[in-house]
Amino acid sequence: MLSLDLLYNPYHGQRSPLVARQGVVATSQPLAAQAGLSMLQRGGNAVDAAVATAIALTVVEPTSNGIGGDAFALVWDGDQLHGLNGSGRAPQGLTRAAVEHAGHTALPSRGWLPVTVPGTPQTWQDLHSRWGRLPWATLFEPAITYAEQGYALSPVLAWNWHVATEVYRSFSEPCFRGWMPTFAPTGDAPQAGGLWRSPDHARTLRTLAEEGSTAFYTGKLAQEIVAFAQETGGLITAADLAQHTSTRVDPINVNYCGYDVWEIPPNGQGLTALIALNLLDGLDLQRLPRDSVESYHLQIEAMKLAFVDAQRYIADPEHVSVPVAGLLSLRYAEERRALISDKARLPEAGSPPEGGTVYLCAADRDGMMVSMIQSNYQGFGSGIVVPGTGIALHNRGLGFSMEPGHANELQPGKRPYHTIIPSFLTKDNQAIGPFGVMGGFMQPQGHVQMVVNTVTYGLNPQASLDAPRWQWLQALAIEIEQTAAPSLAQGLLRRGHHVIIPPTGGSFGRGQIIWRMPNGTYVAGSDGRTDGCAVGW
Repeated sequence: MLSLDLLYNPYHGQRSPLVARQGVVATSQPLAAQAGLSMLQRGGNAVDAAVATAIALTVVEPTSNGIGGDAFALVWDGDQLHGLNGSGRAPQGLTRAAVEHAGHTALPSRGWLPVTVPGTPQTWQDLHSRWGRLPWATLFEPAITYAEQGYALSPVLAWNWHVATEVYRSFSEPCFRGWMPTFAPTGDAPQAGGLWRSPDHARTLRTLAEEGSTAFYTGKLAQEIVAFAQETGGLITAADLAQHTSTRVDPINVNYCGYDVWEIPPNGQGLTALIALNLLDGLDLQRLPRDSVESYHLQIEAMKLAFVDAQRYIADPEHVSVPVAGLLSLRYAEERRALISDKARLPEAGSPPEGGTVYLCAADRDGMMVSMIQSNYQGFGSGIVVPGTGIALHNRGLGFSMEPGHANELQPGKRPYHTIIPSFLTKDNQAIGPFGVMGGFMQPQGHVQMVVNTVTYGLNPQASLDAPRWQWLQALAIEIEQTAAPSLAQGLLRRGHHVIIPPTGGSFGRGQIIWRMPNGTYVAGSDGRTDGCAVGW
């Protein structure tokens, strides 16, 4: 089991993790973390804290998530781990013919075509209905206060908002007319330290607090979404919304060096991290220094092999058979591991035997823990904001393949390949805790690095998050963070990698971690690459 020896931090100026006994919340915005903590202090449990944090994030970090997005969660109830897939499905009208009729050969990133049914409100409701302790409406109070009274923007949030505003100010199609009045009512993005308030968000959140998620799927909010779609060329219908459900799922896992790493099964890409860890489990990384060229090289090569398999096989299991057991089998891992040499290689998918995001985590005094993630994808998602509601609709349809016959081929009623993934760590059937790293296709790569940092190299949560990261992009191209030693880049170049060191910091994800020590104390960290924090009591 992990021990308090992990409190030493060798990275980035000796930043210390949070240590707390009664409960912890960690996420990418301090105001949202405090919203969740307030639920714990009012007698709520970890699920109450997680849902309140998630609701608040739609207001205090709309650059990455919103009411019109998707969500996933893992819940440790004290004895068992549960999974909830809250992603939505493609509208019945979203077909290849519809995409081609609109003049596209691939799904565009903006507008109505990439909009799938949002699953976030139902995810909140399902989590609270099964595990929540506080009244449903109580969880909305901090978010409604932020929306009505306004809040001051933090620096990273303000920058992302500014970038998005410069994009959306030029969009003139009728479907985009709700974006600027909602997010840039003065014509410019709010500045760091400046105030932003949204009566529209407050009204929608009050409706959800009073009427529950049914308001979004069959009630007055659904009517507003459908009316705007009909007016501006959207494909989503009342029937699409009314038919939405979350899905309870059994989490999947692999054992890495004696620890079990858990992910949500497909249609999410958590399987990618598990495939890579399965490969790394037989490569004895412990013999290598964490910041050595060989350790980086082996992790990158395992990640490449995992990704090419994931991108071929991951899809909605309600529509196709996904060979999860085969991809995670020890026999297949041995076969694929043999492909890793001391040189970078172009990966190819194998044949297994048959068989814009915010992350948050919360833990309470009784040992309940939640790993949760929600997203609009690519910042503000589709760019469509339903006027008067504050509901920014995501663009998760981009996760579909347009290749005929592909497992993840676009089909009505199907869930797309999903990038957002919560994760959880256990050992000997005892919970260690939740963790996640947001950021598109960086997410499984971040999960692998957090597990390796913790289990192989003994870093505490804050040190694990602070440590320099790598990212595989495509073919032989990789990115290395600027904080990594120059000798790493040079050594990887000699092994055949095409090394890129982004001049402005790059996109290496933003994560949070909570570990529970054997004595019940929580140790938590939050990524310094964003504005967030871990708070506790």
